[in-house]
Amino acid sequence: MTTGHPSSLRHRRPARSRTLRVVLALGAVGIVAAIAVAVVPLLLPPGPRPLFQLPVACGETWQLGTYPGHDDYDVDLFPTKGEAWGRPVLASYAGKVTEAGINGSLGGRAPDDPDGPRGRGGGYWVKIDHGGRWETQYLHLLEPPLVRVGQRVAQGQQIGRVGSTGNSGAPHLHYEQRRGWEKAETYFDGVPSGITHDDTEYTVTRKSNNCPAG
Repeated sequence: MTTGHPSSLRHRRPARSRTLRVVLALGAVGIVAAIAVAVVPLLLPPGPRPLFQLPVACGETWQLGTYPGHDDYDVDLFPTKGEAWGRPVLASYAGKVTEAGINGSLGGRAPDDPDGPRGRGGGYWVKIDHGGRWETQYLHLLEPPLVRVGQRVAQGQQIGRVGSTGNSGAPHLHYEQRRGWEKAETYFDGVPSGITHDDTEYTVTRKSNNCPAG
């Protein structure tokens, strides 16, 4: 005896099949679009270098240096006057915070125990994306950063304080500028620092022009 159900199913199944194919196709298009949004910017050449400023207070003079084994392009900053501990660390240029926390381990060096045990890596640190595939990094901060991941910061905004967390021998700011996936020579106010390799010890002094607008 026939009931009519098989005939009904024959009519419904093609419609369901077509709907499923459409859904899968739209999903595939969405996945491809998402991958393109994430990957294509990484394949583009870096944009023009932002007008980075020294990551320290306006008008202060700091020593920029490197030493054998420090790694090419890495810069250590020390004030030429006064104590380094706790000095404000400022954003070199406007951008979006992509890292703000602990890199490696903190160790135990602090103003009241400057010879405490070293940690590993950069200690408290911040990384900022400035657009055009340009980034800056700020390491060995004294305490948790004053900014959070996802936050937009202005040039000259304080993001932390100078310390000696992580693998650090003395209070200072370890600083890097990155173009794409690679480190680049640091420029401040449009002037190259001259620190391009770590074959020999090298120091230079610069005055900060990281000043409030106007």
